[in-house]
Amino acid sequence: MRLRGMTWDHPRGYDPLVACSRIWHDRSGVEIVWDRRSLQDFEAFPVEELARRYDLIVIDHPHVGQVTAEGCLAPLDVAGRESERQELARGSVGPSWQSYNWEGRQWALPIDAASQVQAWRADLVDAPAQRWDEVLRLARKGLVHCPMRPPHSLMALYTLAANLGRPCSIDGPEFLDAVTGLRVFEMLRELTSLIDPACYEMDPIAVSEAMAQPDARIACVPLIYGYVSYAREGRGRRRLRFADIPAVSQNGPAGSVLGGTGIAISGRTQHLDAALEFAYWVAGAEVQRGPYAAAGGQPGHAAAWEDREVNAPVDDFFTATRATLDGAWLRPRHDGSVPFQQAASKRLNEALTGGERPEKLIPELNRLYRESLG
Repeated sequence: MRLRGMTWDHPRGYDPLVACSRIWHDRSGVEIVWDRRSLQDFEAFPVEELARRYDLIVIDHPHVGQVTAEGCLAPLDVAGRESERQELARGSVGPSWQSYNWEGRQWALPIDAASQVQAWRADLVDAPAQRWDEVLRLARKGLVHCPMRPPHSLMALYTLAANLGRPCSIDGPEFLDAVTGLRVFEMLRELTSLIDPACYEMDPIAVSEAMAQPDARIACVPLIYGYVSYAREGRGRRRLRFADIPAVSQNGPAGSVLGGTGIAISGRTQHLDAALEFAYWVAGAEVQRGPYAAAGGQPGHAAAWEDREVNAPVDDFFTATRATLDGAWLRPRHDGSVPFQQAASKRLNEALTGGERPEKLIPELNRLYRESLG
């Protein structure tokens, strides 16, 4: 039997699934062939189209409202696997398990956990920034980058608002209140005025690649989806370190926007039982802290995040950012949320680069959000 899978085109998203699939083939006789899409496509490509071609699909949670409405995925909360689901829920890093639950059903199992964290270079600064004002001091010295390519600029707005204790709405009708919107916009405007404008064309992978260059002067990236790949020793590049996000309030590293991925099954697959067997196996604790992590994955199970052998080769990437993950904020997931985050982040960037006042921008973001709710 051969299954086809789709994931995203980065070693973190591809290599561990290929490695685990080889083991699974030896155990079960089921072959799984993985294709991959760019990060930008992965964040925006319609899952419905993928479901026509693939048995297994790696998704991110903002798509769950869309895929539920379209009926293109098979729910994974099937009878007979209750104890396995309870174990996976207990092993959730932050709200990762919850993020794939929509309208009372489970549409994916977490295999990769992430949120915006902080990246830093230990050869350029002595320690990661603890507070936002420290970030600004480094930025004035030309030592800061931040990914601002849509949708990541909106993710920064989400994180800052939630860390202030005033998170954006997830069910409407008002997306962002005027007072919080004004403060967060001014924070982003001050930061972006101090960093390279090229950041508006950079996603987290591009920033991480630039930061890892031996001659780079990027000492701190305050809000970036963490990539464990860059915490490993790499030929011709500097090793990055990761830490909790710098706080802008008294709430500590709370409110970072949850990311990560889950493994889902096409509602059109002809091999549902075989796909279910692999999905539950690869999401389980033993595989996640074993072959999945060893192949360069960023596991979605807490057993891996707490494992000393998993943390040792990556400078404690997992333990150093765990507080941020556990305090992460779950962004909107309704049908319409993915087009909204693209449109809103584009509009936010226009305002930041065009010198607009937030008094005009915030009502427009609220309007876009109301329209996305249908």
